Amino acid sequence: MDTYERVAEGLGMPDEARLMFGLAPQHPAGLDHLGPVGRAEVIRTFPSQSTATQDIRTATRHATAIDVLAVRGLGILGLNDSLLRPELIGEPDAPRTLRVLLLSPDGEAAAHRAEEINETSETFSSGIRLAEARLRELGTIAPTLTVEAYRYNTLPIWRLIILDDIQYVSAFGQKWEGHESAVYKIAPTPQGALHRGFRRLFEQTLRTAQRII
Repeated sequence: MDTYERVAEGLGMPDEARLMFGLAPQHPAGLDHLGPVGRAEVIRTFPSQSTATQDIRTATRHATAIDVLAVRGLGILGLNDSLLRPELIGEPDAPRTLRVLLLSPDGEAAAHRAEEINETSETFSSGIRLAEARLRELGTIAPTLTVEAYRYNTLPIWRLIILDDIQYVSAFGQKWEGHESAVYKIAPTPQGALHRGFRRLFEQTLRTAQRII
């Protein structure tokens, strides 16, 4: 499927052809009612995080403000080969800020999420604490990066990676993790509700969260 995705991208296949190959459309039909301005918010779709990796990493390389709303965040920031970490370790020309919202490991929401994905609460919470430790480490080895980390305690629904003004949005299902979800690349538009709504969601979650780093 990754090969098909690269071929479709290289040839600029229309959505009808992409669907014949089993690929997600880049302009979902469900957005047609929004008109050109509304549709322009969703500038690209990816079937999963793996197909969006290169696009996200390229955007991260040039971003100065990075905001993440996740659950454990191991696949985004906590591991050496995680999605964003390789691009944040280095010496860019300008200072950068990373703000990360992780699920509180001791709250009811964490226990609920662990049950949804058939993990024990102990294992699930340990993954969050590992991610927090790796974020502290990241703040010491990336000289121009300011790291802030927070804990929130509501059931996770949306997974956000915001790189300056570009948002990569996916969802947590009852039976799947965020990296298995389709990823929507969203850009700001004059009338766009999605971009504004997800930005508001992040800021409101941040406002009620507990800062730990």
